[in-house]
Amino acid sequence: MDKIRVVIVDDSEETRSNIKTILAFEKRFEVIGEAENGNEAVNVAKELRPDVILMDINMPIMDGIKATSQISIEVPETSVIIMSVQGEQEYLRKAMSAGAREFITKPFSSDDLIVSIMNTYEAEAKRKENIGISRVHEDIKSKVITVFSTKGGVGKTTISSNLAVCIARNTKKRVALIDLDLQFGDVAIMLNVTVKNTISDLIKEINMLDANLLDDYLVTHFSGVKVLPAPLKPEYAEYITSSHVEKIIKTLKESYHYVIVDTSASFHETVLTSLDMSDKILMVSTLDLPTIKNVKSGLDIMESLHYSKEKTKIVLNKASEQFGIKYKDFEDTLKYTIWSYLPEDSATVVTSANKGFPFVMTRTETKVAKAIAGMADELTMEKAAEQKEKSTIKRLLGIY
Repeated sequence: MDKIRVVIVDDSEETRSNIKTILAFEKRFEVIGEAENGNEAVNVAKELRPDVILMDINMPIMDGIKATSQISIEVPETSVIIMSVQGEQEYLRKAMSAGAREFITKPFSSDDLIVSIMNTYEAEAKRKENIGISRVHEDIKSKVITVFSTKGGVGKTTISSNLAVCIARNTKKRVALIDLDLQFGDVAIMLNVTVKNTISDLIKEINMLDANLLDDYLVTHFSGVKVLPAPLKPEYAEYITSSHVEKIIKTLKESYHYVIVDTSASFHETVLTSLDMSDKILMVSTLDLPTIKNVKSGLDIMESLHYSKEKTKIVLNKASEQFGIKYKDFEDTLKYTIWSYLPEDSATVVTSANKGFPFVMTRTETKVAKAIAGMADELTMEKAAEQKEKSTIKRLLGIY
């Protein structure tokens, strides 16, 4: 039987020595490495790829929580067991949010340590076995579309929700919708779905994340769209990091043809991660001066981040020139052309939101629904054209 390969991480040499002594009595274990701080732990994990890491929390240079979070992203096959003298619920929650599989409180008995390692290793082995049996890999060319603005109240959630539903219905492809407005997200309300688990629950198992596990956390809308809701409480947002978002989007791309992301009106690290990973960014604005000023500032920042004009598309919501600002003046100020116009239709939009039924399904004859449908068609046809071009190139080169 293969030995369980273990790395011990603790800034106390005495503690590391004691743990090695305990494990030496068990033939199933092999201690293959040590580290005295979180930074060393990450390097050792990447180099040795152990089955289990025993990780202390309070260490110099990089603490165990940060190290665990990084390892769960970069070495997902390794399970981390946090060991700490602090047994408070807050430490446990932080450890689980970072991706730890188990938490044991010092001082622990040799039996407690051995049982924790065995249970953690066996759970991970079973998960890998299940994946090997049930997972059928599909070559999906996924597209990430982020709906963004640097001004709140411009209709991002309305657009992202209806766009996701429209793409799902028109293409019959797999569509996922992430609510990345982590403090005040309304996607679940907009689509009237019952929330059991949210993104804050998902990150507790981030180190085990795969397509099958992620599906368990997604809520199915009757249109077929799969929704990952925002946290139920604003304070939970602080536990979600850019690394978590990156891993979630990467995992969704394995199984979903389209990943739509609704965001907050900020350049928070989690939002920046989504923008970086996007094939298209829909920058939403309205024709009022405060919004135009904020959107202009946002576009300047995005250009400094080297987001191309091909990637960033301007969506003008509640489009009307009757309040004194002309479309051409708007475009001249932003130095971007308007990619899509959504007409003002408060009766349709507000009624749809209050009932929890997307207007692209219930009011298809309205101009605003047709505008969303036009956006969906352009985004999906664009993707189809790219895939056709790649397929043609492969055929000409004899690559199959």
